[in-house]
Amino acid sequence: MSTDTTPTEGPLADLRVVEMGQLLAGPFCGQLLGDFGAEVIKLEAPGAGDPMRQWGREKSHGKSLWWPVVARNKKSVTCNLRAPEGQELARRIIDKADIVVENFRPGTLERWGLDYDRLRETNPGLVLVRVTGFGQTGPYAPRAGYGSIGEAMGGIRYVTGDPTNPPSRAGISLGDSLAAVFAAIGALAAVHNRKRTGRGQVVDSAIYEAVLGMMESLLPEWAVGGYQRERTGSVLPNVSPSNVYPTKGGEMVLVAANQDTVFARMAAVMGRPELAEDERYATHAARGRNMAELDELIGEWSVQFGSDELLDTLHEGGVPAGRIYTARDMFADPHFAAREAIVRLAHPDFGELPMHNAFPRLSETPGSVRHPGPALGEHNADVYGRLLEIDEPGIAALSERGVI
Repeated sequence: MSTDTTPTEGPLADLRVVEMGQLLAGPFCGQLLGDFGAEVIKLEAPGAGDPMRQWGREKSHGKSLWWPVVARNKKSVTCNLRAPEGQELARRIIDKADIVVENFRPGTLERWGLDYDRLRETNPGLVLVRVTGFGQTGPYAPRAGYGSIGEAMGGIRYVTGDPTNPPSRAGISLGDSLAAVFAAIGALAAVHNRKRTGRGQVVDSAIYEAVLGMMESLLPEWAVGGYQRERTGSVLPNVSPSNVYPTKGGEMVLVAANQDTVFARMAAVMGRPELAEDERYATHAARGRNMAELDELIGEWSVQFGSDELLDTLHEGGVPAGRIYTARDMFADPHFAAREAIVRLAHPDFGELPMHNAFPRLSETPGSVRHPGPALGEHNADVYGRLLEIDEPGIAALSERGVI
């Protein structure tokens, strides 16, 4: 449906997305769709915009280094959704859209007269993607729900960290991002279904359910096996060897050799092929029972080598192993460079700005990062003028009244 005058490539180039909401859960869904070519029109409050514009400040410019990433490939349009005039403008844009993404608390769109039943009266094929902490229904639906709460409720916080300490968190907004990924999958599934039925639908992505969906066999382990997963630090129970091991220079190398055939290769690399036949280590279950002593044995061997030599030896022997990367390591790594995992864009404030590329990779219609996050209201003239055919005096009048 997109009629953007800027040529856009990618498998979603025929879709127009209106992104409402702020921070991460909804906007990351919009980023994913934009990476694959969708025209993403982000509606932001006049004068302020998404708080992500201020998060993750960079010292010399006082501007966010996160905003250019999460808002990449998007158009910024200011629109006061709390004012009737702004709501009417939003409805007019949504009438020309395929997908709307929002992450307000349930009931917010309804209060603004933007409920799905009303929107689909004039756009029956519309897909409305709603990302919240607890979903659109149920007793917790009205609650405020950040990603951290969803991570706790969905189960991942309880099993993360060292068992001697309180539950830890990952150093990223995991719950928000997972909900956004599931929301993007749901949006594309709904668009695909629309091809058969001609009708849109609501995609309800709850943060706690997105986290729960990643929890493997947690539920049947408890209900059927009576087993409660606990925090286990750097290892998984009964999975060995799969841990971080020391080297001569003090660097840590991660080795994952827990499958029987891989452990046999590991034992050969260590010059101890008999370990693969030892009843303490010959099977997956046996290695799990004897994890501590096996880790100690491997550590005594690995510490004899520098990290480069150790990794070369393991890789030549067909044993999965690697360093634990920081951003510095990623920039220096030839594999990242060869696959163009990091792209560099021109930015008006930062000059050359690196960020991760669009993933996954499609062989015929790959995604791309075309531009970093826009300035607030940068595309008002384009969207209000081109899409809604409002002339320049009309746009100026809307701005004077604080509507845009």
